[in-house]
Amino acid sequence: MTMAKSPQDAPLQALIHALGSEPRRPAAFRDLLRRGPSAVPAIREGLRHTHPRVREQCCALLDHLLVEEALDDLIAVLDDPDAAVRVAALHALSCERCKTDACSPDRAVVLPRAIRMLHHDPDAHVRARAAELVGLWVHTRPEAADALTRAHDADPSPAVRKKAGWYAPGGPIHRRTAPQPTRRS
Repeated sequence: MTMAKSPQDAPLQALIHALGSEPRRPAAFRDLLRRGPSAVPAIREGLRHTHPRVREQCCALLDHLLVEEALDDLIAVLDDPDAAVRVAALHALSCERCKTDACSPDRAVVLPRAIRMLHHDPDAHVRARAAELVGLWVHTRPEAADALTRAHDADPSPAVRKKAGWYAPGGPIHRRTAPQPTRRS
């Protein structure tokens, strides 16, 4: 009688594939997350998996394990045909709470794409997430502020208008994240 392998002994590719199976997904996700940076090459490969749920979960994993080498792969997923995958990629690029490291996307590469998604993505949920990413640069880039104001004023979705308004100049997140004046002694 052979002993079944535990999830921690499973090869990384099998864990990536398990992300597409609802009963096996939670354990595979936890195991990949626990493995940390050593799992990142397999996670990056998973961004090109045929199953959209696997790609989405790989984006969610990179949200916690983002490293410089994975940024280009994650940015490429912004063009994924599946809206849930695009949402997960936007979140991974914009969320700073989940990161254990200080790896952030290159504004020159990401901001124009995020603005395009904010204005032109067919999915309202994607446009709302794009507002969060554009909001990272609202205090430093005039095109970010303009894009958020435009979405707040004109997006067909009330949810997108609301979220863009939070990040646009004068909105609550805009006020909360505004740089504080330096004190002179």
